[in-house]
Amino acid sequence: MINVRELRINPARLRADFDALAQIGATGDGGIHRPALSDAHLSARKWFREQIEKANLEFRMDGAGNHSAFLACQSPISNLQSPTLLLGSHLDSVPNGGRFDGALGVLCALEVLRVVKENQVTLAMNLEAMDFTDEEGTLVGLLGSAAIAGHLRAEHLQNPRGGRDAWEQGIARAGLIEKEFLNATRPRESLGGYLEVHIEQGKRLANARKQIGIVTDIVGIASYRLTFIGRADHAGSTTMEDRRDAAQGASAFTLAAREIVLRDFSRCVANVGKMEFAPGAFNIVPARVIVSFELRAPTADEFARLDAALIARARAEAARFDLELQIEFLGKHTPTPMSEHGQLAIRDACDALGLSAMPLVSGAGHDAQNLAAVCPVGMIFVPSVAGASHSARELTEWKDCVNGANVLLHAALRLARQPNL
Repeated sequence: MINVRELRINPARLRADFDALAQIGATGDGGIHRPALSDAHLSARKWFREQIEKANLEFRMDGAGNHSAFLACQSPISNLQSPTLLLGSHLDSVPNGGRFDGALGVLCALEVLRVVKENQVTLAMNLEAMDFTDEEGTLVGLLGSAAIAGHLRAEHLQNPRGGRDAWEQGIARAGLIEKEFLNATRPRESLGGYLEVHIEQGKRLANARKQIGIVTDIVGIASYRLTFIGRADHAGSTTMEDRRDAAQGASAFTLAAREIVLRDFSRCVANVGKMEFAPGAFNIVPARVIVSFELRAPTADEFARLDAALIARARAEAARFDLELQIEFLGKHTPTPMSEHGQLAIRDACDALGLSAMPLVSGAGHDAQNLAAVCPVGMIFVPSVAGASHSARELTEWKDCVNGANVLLHAALRLARQPNL
């Protein structure tokens, strides 16, 4: 009989999978370009299905286009009555992103199922290795997990963040039906938990010289589109005092947002990612500037206070430059704590494997935010070299990838062997 404490993933097999997947959508500079439901993303999903079938695992796809490998437990009770422990991440990428973000978590999950199947480990839960649809937000954002958790609404699909045309073209390429996305919800009693390996996307693990990060919380994220409205005038003949320059209000807000966060919200961030000027000519005072920005905070209290402070400052800067301000709220994900069960299982796995670990807040959003509302969740971070992510510079040393996969394996074994998670 196998001693589960001695089980380890197959590093060579995992590396072969990783290298093969990294060729799909490769950009030639070490990165990948696999936006959700693009041709490259669909090719990656086809490759994933082939690996599932080669491993003699059951391939599944739901109405939201989530792809998965399913392994029924060996419990004496019917596996139809047993809950399922989800493992996984996503195969889609941001435009010109990195090889590790999302993909590593999917491949580690698949490898865990292979190891459990090969060693005929008896578990009280089924295992399912997930590739969630559109985690990165090319079309909607955290789409597949929202569908599974029952958070997805028809209006999310009618007005997707990536635009209606891109959405319709994407689901057509994938052969998906819009209404079926709303039918992918899983009963809570069917889910035993969710675990994910992910790169940290920051420097904290490397700076602390720790091998594993145990995520305690995922930050809340709110996004807005602010439109500062002034008056177009001749840029040469209108004095500086007489201008209602929308660019001044937008720029003053951008600088003020940084100062507010640095001064009063040390655990938070704010980002202006896009500014659109109209009319947009050298010789015309800007009449309108649209600012796309987001804020992130680890706790509900900080989230609410930062949100209020930034919106108040936007109003104040608009008034200072005699501008109108239009505020369009684009949506939010509230701060999400990880479950104590999940964190403990990861901690125990690290101890058993002799790996150093530390608690971390995730500054990035993940599918676990949606699943936390319906089942216990846990996230495992592995170090990112120089903190780089969402770029071709994204890199995690292979030994750290293997460590993350083994922690996932042993955390999953701990959770799936407990009938009452």
